[in-house]
Amino acid sequence: MTGVQGRVALVTGAGAADGIGFATAQLLRAAGAKVAITATTDRIFDRLADLGTADCFAATADLTDPAQVQSLVAAASAALGPIDILINNAGMSQTGKSPKRATMDQVSDEDFDFQIAISLKSAFMVSRAVLPGMIARHYGRVVHMSSVTGPLVGIAGSGPYAAAKAGMLGMARVQAIENGPHGVTVNCIGPGWIHTGSSSEGEVVAGRFTPIGRAGTPQEIGHVAVFLASREASYLTGQLITVDGGNTLQEFKVALN
Repeated sequence: MTGVQGRVALVTGAGAADGIGFATAQLLRAAGAKVAITATTDRIFDRLADLGTADCFAATADLTDPAQVQSLVAAASAALGPIDILINNAGMSQTGKSPKRATMDQVSDEDFDFQIAISLKSAFMVSRAVLPGMIARHYGRVVHMSSVTGPLVGIAGSGPYAAAKAGMLGMARVQAIENGPHGVTVNCIGPGWIHTGSSSEGEVVAGRFTPIGRAGTPQEIGHVAVFLASREASYLTGQLITVDGGNTLQEFKVALN
């Protein structure tokens, strides 16, 4: 298997040591990829130290700002080479900002726009920046970190998040059609209950009622991302790969007596 050996990968939203983004970056590096990571705060440089500086790069960036996205892609490419793999993991939350949960009839314009921006617009911006190079080289892998929330299920009070994550899947399907002839695949991962540092106790408890009987780990999502990023995943595009411990299969989510 050639996998991701020697390929250059950019992973967004990789600032949390116990998050999906950093777990994916670690697995890509272990598989032989050169890895660029980004987040909105300087903690990304702690993650770079954790990865090791050889064949790795880190930078802060606001991925809703086109100029910062272009600067990020240019700097990562200058440091490691042209980007072959993009993992759009940024979204859901942002350090220092926490939009209020509200029903859709009560969501503020600001909170709706914020969630669409950090989850959907950021993925669009970075994809737009790297796709021309992938097309020119006739090779690329784009993986959007979507969710089961939005494409498959909903949670009251999480409308903007669900809209953003469903939008990622719609975008991925169009990108897959447009770029398939150029050797570029585009897919989504739909995580379910994953135990990260930002998980609430309720989310961890919910994971216990999946068929697997526990919440997933960031590494379990990362392994799927590495596969989708690999050369071997060449005939898989425009898909949502659900990684939720089987939770969306079941109607009853609690134990029955």
